Amino acid sequence: MLDLDNTLVDRDAAFREAVTAFLAEHHLPVTDLTWVMTLDASGYTARHNVAEAMTDRYRGMVPSTVIHALLEHGAADRVVLTAPSRRALDKALADGWTCVIVTNGLLAQQEAKIRHAGLDRLVQSWVISEAVGHKKPEPEIFHAAADAVGVPLNGAWVIGDSPHADIAGAHMLGLGSVWVSNGQPWAQDSYTPTHIAADVATAIDYVISTAR
Repeated sequence: MLDLDNTLVDRDAAFREAVTAFLAEHHLPVTDLTWVMTLDASGYTARHNVAEAMTDRYRGMVPSTVIHALLEHGAADRVVLTAPSRRALDKALADGWTCVIVTNGLLAQQEAKIRHAGLDRLVQSWVISEAVGHKKPEPEIFHAAADAVGVPLNGAWVIGDSPHADIAGAHMLGLGSVWVSNGQPWAQDSYTPTHIAADVATAIDYVISTAR
């Protein structure tokens, strides 16, 4: 089970590009990039809260519809799957692994990212929190992922960048996990991942080699 944002794709980089273009198009201070990225908090701030704050800041300068369009489509139109990540997924599939994306977020937005990055052709299925009514780390979303591909949870692995959503979810279910650190140190005391990897390609390779 693979997380999407900042695991399979660099959602923050895509959103940063979209915000940079938004600021330039509307002749807004380039220094506001830091403010927007901090406000967004890697997508963990509720979208309506981000929209409200940006609407207040840019009132009279940018229509609220434009701000909502940025938040709904900006990152989705810019995400990419790196070559190493693609090769790792190809190898996992060739070795007989069943790969399913498990992601929190809005159905239309997350599916747009999956399809834009070409992940729809590299995984067997995906489960999005809005569609199933449960968010990571709730056990129900992981069970829904297993049901989607007809594979039992026993023996499954969770790969993701979020200590709370991904690794805590795996811990609660007794599953193996790989935390994609993205250069950050592990800071949780109550649970730990099975393994820490610098990126998703390395994480996938670790799971393949460990389970042999």
